Amino acid sequence: MTEAPARDGLPKGFRSAELGWPELDRIPHPPHRIPLLGDVVGVNRRTPLQDSLRYARDLGPVFRRKAFGKEFVFVWGARHAADLADESRFAKHVGLGIANLRPVAGDGLFTAYNHEPNWQLAHDVLAPGFSREAMAGYHPMMLAVARRLTEHWDRAAATGRAVDVPGDMTKLTLETIARTGFGHDFGSFERSRPHPFVTAMVGTLTYAQRLNSVPFPLAPLLLRSASRRNAADIAYLNRTVDELVRARRTAGSGDGDLLDRMLETAHPGTGERLEPRNVRRQVITFLVAGHETTSGALSFALHYLSRHPEVAARARAEVDRVWGDAAEPAYEQVARLRYVRRVLDESLRLWPTAPAFAREAREDTVLAGEHPMRRGAWALVLTPMLHRDPEVWGADAERFDPDRFEAQAVRSRAPHTFKPFGTGARACIGRQFALHEATLVLGLLLRRYELRPDPAYRLRVTERLTLMPEELRLHPERRTPVREPASDLRCPVPGAGD
Repeated sequence: MTEAPARDGLPKGFRSAELGWPELDRIPHPPHRIPLLGDVVGVNRRTPLQDSLRYARDLGPVFRRKAFGKEFVFVWGARHAADLADESRFAKHVGLGIANLRPVAGDGLFTAYNHEPNWQLAHDVLAPGFSREAMAGYHPMMLAVARRLTEHWDRAAATGRAVDVPGDMTKLTLETIARTGFGHDFGSFERSRPHPFVTAMVGTLTYAQRLNSVPFPLAPLLLRSASRRNAADIAYLNRTVDELVRARRTAGSGDGDLLDRMLETAHPGTGERLEPRNVRRQVITFLVAGHETTSGALSFALHYLSRHPEVAARARAEVDRVWGDAAEPAYEQVARLRYVRRVLDESLRLWPTAPAFAREAREDTVLAGEHPMRRGAWALVLTPMLHRDPEVWGADAERFDPDRFEAQAVRSRAPHTFKPFGTGARACIGRQFALHEATLVLGLLLRRYELRPDPAYRLRVTERLTLMPEELRLHPERRTPVREPASDLRCPVPGAGD
């Protein structure tokens, strides 16, 4: 899939690496490359990211792969990733996987090209929706959705049943972003099967990834039935969001939530407003991105907590100490769960649920003083490998250890070595929302349950552009928490960077 250059001359969509890397031959690639097909020996089309991680370990911090005539350059060395984070020389690149989502998300915040004006307009209009004041307003709604989760888990605990962790975290995060952002209730916990919105969303993500694994000229033939299903999925997503927006326009204000901002707020500088089609695209972007990645992060964190009882005990003790006898935590109390937050960060280090981001050169440059790049050349940063670089994280980088995120350890590391939310001006606008929600939910579950794993389970990772543990089941057991005086409740709330 090749698109014409944008108005400012920068390329859009896919551009094969040989067009932008003058010394491409210096960059290693896997052995056994096959003419026309490329580096396909031993790969699995369902796990392209994990295949790339395997190659990365053998080929080093900069390498390339070729599939069906498309050449990609991958980067994971900390020094190279830090260079790509330089906003004066590099910008976000809407790579092939993201470009494949444009039929549904268009010029939404995540999928917009850099030259498209709606990105900056939407960012400036919506950024106040993630301020500290706005976040405090979302907190009671997050608690209300979490109660529905714990009611479901209480029933499972009472009967000794295991819970479907990824499925339940998906229900939780979908309802949270739908309630807080758009005043909508999908009724996920009242359903025995996933809501059709989730089914359609997973279908579009899976189809976008499949497009990367077939020769483009043959895609209409090989993916004919999948293409029809994808069109139906997109149509369903559009209808759902159009009905949601229509209901809001009929009912009036939603107390200043994200949808209100999209419909009623003008840009503070220009007076521009989001056009109706862009509102639809932004709503879909937030509903999909706002729950898919957070549900994965929670699922991986719960997996590691269940496998590391000493970590779970330490995190649980912190929850009991900080939250004390409060029936439910106040907004300010969530930020004081510093160790729980470390558990979440360490889970995101090992399995960042958005596992890559692409960067393109603004002008001709040299990457890390080693590899020349022409203007518009791009590279894909493999975040799980960046987070495993032994020069940064040590020889035990594969080991789960939340103390890697103790404050002094964080200060001692070079910048740009931990990037679960991307980098630069186009980094995830909702990252503080996601972190507050996930820390809150982990705290609530730790205080209420012991988490018993299936001893036979071995972590398997499903890829659908985002990452998720496959078939993860846990047995929640109700506990009687130890209550301690909440003596530190009047301490200052730490800043976002603490």
